Amino acid sequence: MTVLQTTPVTIEQTPNPPDVCSAPPPRHPRPDGKDSYTISEVVAFTGLTAHTLRWYERIGLMSHIDRSHTGQRRYSNRDLDWLDLVGKLRLTGMPVADMVRYAELVREGESTFRERYELLEATRRDVRARIAELQDTLAVLDRKITFYADATGVQYHETEGTAR
Repeated sequence: MTVLQTTPVTIEQTPNPPDVCSAPPPRHPRPDGKDSYTISEVVAFTGLTAHTLRWYERIGLMSHIDRSHTGQRRYSNRDLDWLDLVGKLRLTGMPVADMVRYAELVREGESTFRERYELLEATRRDVRARIAELQDTLAVLDRKITFYADATGVQYHETEGTAR
């Protein structure tokens, strides 16, 4: 039995990565002040389902959503920005309970900056560990693909990830 030795891959770190909070916000469909979106419009913009949006509100992941005079939810550009952040947090693998805790801390104000920092820093460590695992897995796949390309005479272009 042959044991395949893998080499850990290091993650390139930028000394001072840009602050994503200072990046320009995503373009909104409507300017502030005219930003009253129905739930179906938010579904179209975000790809989330109406059920998910209602669930986010019910569990406290979304703060209070304004309502029209008929009781229909009306979302703002600020709500769209929050949903964008929630989507990013979901991609990190952050547990829903931690996302809800983060939302609670945001609503509590500036006195919770330290706790928010610690929560995000822990999530960042988890993401970096997953990236390292994925890079190691990718290296194994690349070696296997190269082996089979060589064995079959296929010309494999690693930079493009395609065979010719």
